[in-house]
Amino acid sequence: MQPRPFGRNHDLEVSPLGLGASHVGDDDVSEGEAEKFLNAALDMGITLVDTARGYGMSEERIGKYIAHRRSEFVLSTKGGYGVEGLSDWTPECITRGVERALGMMRTDHIDIFHLHSCDQKTLEHDGVAEALVAMVEAGKVRVAAYSGENEARAWAIRSGLFTGIQSSLNICDQKILEGDLPEVNRRGIGFIAKRPIANAFWRHESRPTGNYCEDYWVRARTMGIQPPEGMEWDEFALRYTLHQPGVSAAIAGTKNLARLRRNVEIAGKDPLDASVVEGVRKLFREHGGDWAGLV
Repeated sequence: MQPRPFGRNHDLEVSPLGLGASHVGDDDVSEGEAEKFLNAALDMGITLVDTARGYGMSEERIGKYIAHRRSEFVLSTKGGYGVEGLSDWTPECITRGVERALGMMRTDHIDIFHLHSCDQKTLEHDGVAEALVAMVEAGKVRVAAYSGENEARAWAIRSGLFTGIQSSLNICDQKILEGDLPEVNRRGIGFIAKRPIANAFWRHESRPTGNYCEDYWVRARTMGIQPPEGMEWDEFALRYTLHQPGVSAAIAGTKNLARLRRNVEIAGKDPLDASVVEGVRKLFREHGGDWAGLV
């Protein structure tokens, strides 16, 4: 995988495929499994590791098992909540949340820190975004970023406060391509695509009611989307997302080493044919005009 610049506002480079480390924090993942998995990801050439305050033991395990390899990867996390003794989404919570993450992950700086899926009103609240910017000025964070969707994302992009954005982008979630991603590119903002394989909705023959992928399953059936002949769904979906203009990296969450190796293999492939990409865009325009980005 050839590294890509994370926007034009800093000198960070990331692998096109990043590790979404949410599953590493799951209770059913043992300490030994977490250690093996995180180190294997770096050994495969992944240089972006993305986590969050809300991902169980993920931050703690990153600190335990790959802090000694800190120079090998760009560290991205998310917060704004969950600091003991403080109300969520206050300037002090942001500041203390960064300090907490630094200690938990055993590092002296966090490369990318996102305000995590808060709404536009919260972003506009006096001092919240500014508290994160202050952490950049203090050298504890390199990139002030926002992770979220729709109106809040649009505000964050245009506010001038953030030089990183993380948002959903996949074959079933393309709203960002209509206006926000071109604006991200124009401003030189680094962009991380989450849910690049649309939560693997194709695993279910019938509607997976209540499952994390239900909305994408419904969208895919409505669109009538299918991969090119002879291509597996995962390759189709991941290549579609990875090669959209302006995507610095796509993060795919897994705790399965075989799946991770497969994702790395796909990430090394060329873009899809332009006719395939335009066909997917056309289907979304025809059927998904009012489909918002999924938080």
